[in-house]
Amino acid sequence: MAARIDHLVTSGTFSLDGGSWDVDNNVWIVGDDSEAIVIDAAHDATAIEAALGGRTLRAIVCTHAHNDHIDAAPALAAATRAPILLHPDDLPLWRMTHPGRLPDGELKDGQTLTVAGTALTVLHTPGHAPGAVCLYAPDLATVFTGDTLFQGGPGATGRSFSDHPTIVASIRDRLLTLAPETLVRTGHGDSTTIGAEAPGLPEWLAQDG
Repeated sequence: MAARIDHLVTSGTFSLDGGSWDVDNNVWIVGDDSEAIVIDAAHDATAIEAALGGRTLRAIVCTHAHNDHIDAAPALAAATRAPILLHPDDLPLWRMTHPGRLPDGELKDGQTLTVAGTALTVLHTPGHAPGAVCLYAPDLATVFTGDTLFQGGPGATGRSFSDHPTIVASIRDRLLTLAPETLVRTGHGDSTTIGAEAPGLPEWLAQDG
């Protein structure tokens, strides 16, 4: 039996380049009644731990290292003894938020994480951040995209460490190749599908970011 997906929304701030904005983040928990992984430990470690309901946390997976996606990761790791996993290209961003605490392991393109008998494949999708990743779970017909792809288009690329042509190439080459019915579970806001977003590619290619 495939794992189930639980969803939690936490609130806090996103800060970069001298600015700060109020944000609501999607926290995704993938697992069964005994074990789980958390995708993006945002803002509230206590609420995330409560949502786990006593399950063994196998890993805290960071889709990228903007502060709003990782601010609660060390506290959650301390409470659960779960390792924090991050793509190494995002270490400069990580250190802005947690200068005294490194992640416990690396995420690599093509790597497979398994929880509750369900495989999630790491897709390196730079653009919003250099080490941004998505997690594709074919058994769940789902891809967790962090801030790479939202309902309505790519994630923002107007700040440091981001690049618009790179994120569009990542979406085109790594995400739009997935089945159209694949559910896109995002880092903020509502979910969508690959098929719903694919028609926007020509417009995204024409944009400057």
